[in-house]
Amino acid sequence: MKSVLAIAAHPDDIEFFMAGTLMRLREAGYQVHYMNLANGHTGSTEYSAEETARVRREEARAAAAHLEAVFYPPICSDLAIFYERDLLAKVAAVVRQAAPQIVLTHSPDDYMEDHMNACRLAVTAAFSRNMPNFVTDPRLPAILAPTTVYHAQPYSHRDPLRRRVFPDLYVDVSDLIEQKVAMLAEHKSQKRWLDESQGHDSYLQAMRDLDAELGRQSTLFQYAEGWRRHLHLGFCGPDDDPLFTALGEKAFARPLEEGTGA
Repeated sequence: MKSVLAIAAHPDDIEFFMAGTLMRLREAGYQVHYMNLANGHTGSTEYSAEETARVRREEARAAAAHLEAVFYPPICSDLAIFYERDLLAKVAAVVRQAAPQIVLTHSPDDYMEDHMNACRLAVTAAFSRNMPNFVTDPRLPAILAPTTVYHAQPYSHRDPLRRRVFPDLYVDVSDLIEQKVAMLAEHKSQKRWLDESQGHDSYLQAMRDLDAELGRQSTLFQYAEGWRRHLHLGFCGPDDDPLFTALGEKAFARPLEEGTGA
């Protein structure tokens, strides 16, 4: 069975940026693998770090269940996602276990370091999948199959310097938006936290608005998720584009010269 591995920083990031695409791939016969690197322990003004991490892990499990996804537990705390050997060995082990044809992860440039470091770890973990002398944690054999890495949109569709970021692939999630909302709503502990800490007027409406913005930009879809394909070198063939191939009419590829991103 073909598989897709989503690697994100925190509980709820997959729901915000990737869930509709994962639903589409599941419809296309892919097994879904779901991993948040951090435990979300800072995401509360009410509970202890330990209790918050426990609650957010169960919320993430509930969200992953909507996709019947293979769930991987977090490997570090919030603000402790660093590009370093120990974390890389853990992420690389998940890549080898999932053996994905497709890896979905964050934008290389986003509004916070956890997202960008999660992206770097995901990319290098995928790159090292076929290196038997790179020892993972736990130790797993190298895999030789190609994998293609795709980067989600940054939050707000802008990079840290406020520049617009344009995807080169739009995925239609118009008929899936309510399912995306249901998945995100599993993260009940986050609505109040984000309203208080980051000024999100409405947790669920913010996601709708971001997907609607991309839908209008596509000129084809009411709601969309956006993706940029990582350079193929070391990962797959130069023309490999399994996400676009799998989704057919549910995806629209914009020629690179029509838009650029950070």
